[in-house]
Amino acid sequence: MQYSKKVLEHFTRPHNQGALKNASGVGMVGNPVCGDLMKIYIKVKKDKKKGDIISDIKFETLGCASAIATSSMVTDLAKGKTVEDAMKITRNDVADALDGLPPIKMHCSNLADEALHEAIKDYRNSLIKN
Repeated sequence: MQYSKKVLEHFTRPHNQGALKNASGVGMVGNPVCGDLMKIYIKVKKDKKKGDIISDIKFETLGCASAIATSSMVTDLAKGKTVEDAMKITRNDVADALDGLPPIKMHCSNLADEALHEAIKDYRNSLIKN
């Protein structure tokens, strides 16, 4: 199985790793088949012109090199975007940004975008409750 240089970079030196205190939203997903577990934390700030912006984002992932790399990359892709634009991030966006993933590891990029989307849904649900 051949990994791209970007996958190896994000695996060995992940960006935005760790928990985020007082997160605006948290999303957690897992794949029972491979055992990967991802948790994404987002902090959202209101911008009068742009709307809700993901001002900070962190992840905690237990899994393989691809799972960690995709978690790292999805945080890079989402940071600074509006929540609406971040909801449009797909598994293919994540894989493409990493210069591809082995076909057997594409499910990892699927988890990364799902965890991000779950964090955004959690944020939106908190707005409804308050």
